[in-house]
Amino acid sequence: MNKWFSDIKYKYLSGNAVEKIIYINVVIFLLTYLFNTLSFLMKSDNNFIINWFALSPHFDSLITKPWSVISYGFLHDGFLHILFNLIFLFYIGNIFLDYFNKKQFLLYYIFGIFSGGLIFLLSYNYLPALKTHETYLVGASAGVTAILIGITSHIPNYSIRFRFIGNIKLLHIAIILMAIDIIQIPNGNAGGHLAHLGGALIGYLLTTQLNYGKNLIDWIGNLFQPKDETNLKTVYKQKKEAKPKEKNPINRQRKIDSILDKISKSGYETLTKEEKDFLFKVGKD
Repeated sequence: MNKWFSDIKYKYLSGNAVEKIIYINVVIFLLTYLFNTLSFLMKSDNNFIINWFALSPHFDSLITKPWSVISYGFLHDGFLHILFNLIFLFYIGNIFLDYFNKKQFLLYYIFGIFSGGLIFLLSYNYLPALKTHETYLVGASAGVTAILIGITSHIPNYSIRFRFIGNIKLLHIAIILMAIDIIQIPNGNAGGHLAHLGGALIGYLLTTQLNYGKNLIDWIGNLFQPKDETNLKTVYKQKKEAKPKEKNPINRQRKIDSILDKISKSGYETLTKEEKDFLFKVGKD
């Protein structure tokens, strides 16, 4: 059991940003179904996770649960729902990371979810056809769509090869999926399809702002950085310690291989604290 848990922990720490988001979604999905089982056994119609983290279309609910405009994007309504979302995220997300960095991926994903949730709220409160509907929003689709449209806006002619079909450009994939969302709005799950369009909008805007040199991504990222305190009066200034030079990448890789070999032979728990700390740092790079 410990070895199984250690292997999962290692895969998470060594995974890239896309893989870590996938792991988080899977864990939350399993927790949701665990609470479903507990609710059934206790003869309760309420699922704690859905009640507190899914997005309701009512503004008063958003006031009491403001986090739900983001947290809904990590919940899913069934196995096929999460399966298709995460498979699509894996392939498109890794293409995205070939051209953008980890911080940009996370910003596209989170702001795509936020934008999708906002469109969902506005639609169910101001569009006459949806005002009378009682529903809630779950799913990572808005974030995944933001990633798709973001990378498509950057490299529209990039082709993906599909077996039995051939090469299809990202631009054509994006157009087909957006057309399906628009066509499907009257046929059920209107909120989900509108949320996809919200994610697509933010993905397009973020990339076009980058292309025009306004660098909106860095501006948004700086909102989460500590404020510059250079304008404050400085009484004492300590010299910064020189950063250690980066180790030889060949030696670094040899150390990684040695630790992996040790894990495969005797398990993660046999690693020293120094080796575990080293793996953790490698996973964060």
